[in-house]
Amino acid sequence: MNYERVPLTDDHIHIDPRNGRGIEAAKDFLHAGGTHLFLVSKPSSSHGVDPHTGDDYRPVFNETIRIAGLIRETGLVVYPVLGVHPAEISRLAGRYPLEEAKRIMMGGLDCASRYVEEGLAVGLKSGRPHYETSAGIMSASNDVLLHAFTLAGELGCAVQVHAETGPCSDMIAMAKSAGLDPGRIVKHYATPDTPLMPSLLANHEAIPDLCREGRRMTMESDYMDENGSPGAVIGPKSVPRFTRRLLDKELITAEDVFRIHSETPSKVYGVDISL
Repeated sequence: MNYERVPLTDDHIHIDPRNGRGIEAAKDFLHAGGTHLFLVSKPSSSHGVDPHTGDDYRPVFNETIRIAGLIRETGLVVYPVLGVHPAEISRLAGRYPLEEAKRIMMGGLDCASRYVEEGLAVGLKSGRPHYETSAGIMSASNDVLLHAFTLAGELGCAVQVHAETGPCSDMIAMAKSAGLDPGRIVKHYATPDTPLMPSLLANHEAIPDLCREGRRMTMESDYMDENGSPGAVIGPKSVPRFTRRLLDKELITAEDVFRIHSETPSKVYGVDISL
């Protein structure tokens, strides 16, 4: 297989012209060899949005779609993923009763689902807190997550999940109960022990071993594009650079690259990732 003819895909990246480097960061990805990216909506607070209803998330999603259009002008292929960051429940629960906070987040997911239905986005984003919190917050978060799975099952789309470190095995049964194929749950910032579809940071040391095992996965930078946190989590060049480095060192093969960057995300998201 000719490596130069294989796409290089970042499965989870944020580009933010208002608070970060914006399109210049996307160009870094392009110039490093990147071809496709999944542009994930940022928390509402990053856009100065204080949601009171689900529809209040619309400016966040509209801005993500607008940024996707700007990135496409560079020649990159962009797939928006829209949703509500799970940590928002802690912020909302500080101002509203927990049931109301939950209702707002579910409404935000309802709003995001309409973009998927209209073909403007390819998946939803949801999850639960990745930090210590109360049992009530965690229970409410699981209700929100189940709502995301139900919407995704109805739409036939993927869900990117932001959650605690570890396998999150219970999400398999949650997805099945909601009518969602568990193979369409992408565990963002994953560890190899998850039975979900792992999206691993590009510098994760387990990638070569998982490739030898034939494990399906995707790669991400989780680049945040915040002026106050340059390069966090890892930079926009990371996915193509680490992929090339692993290939040059013969730690992975061209077939592995194709499976990670084209075959697997195409199947999970129902899109055609090709050159």
